[in-house]
Amino acid sequence: MEQAQQKPRRGWITLYAVAFALMAASAVALVASSLGSLRSIGLLWFSSALSLTAIAAAVASVFVPRRR
Repeated sequence: MEQAQQKPRRGWITLYAVAFALMAASAVALVASSLGSLRSIGLLWFSSALSLTAIAAAVASVFVPRRR
């Protein structure tokens, strides 16, 4: 029997790892901000930016095809 053509593989584990690291960094920034009694919202904005970047990396890791 012939093998059916396989769909291109998707998902990069490296991008998943980057997304996880960015989420962990976001959590650290959020904790640091809360320990500082939220005197400045700069760390909150930084945490939000890291979270959004992590989401983008996770979505990209699903849609970017892997190299063979």
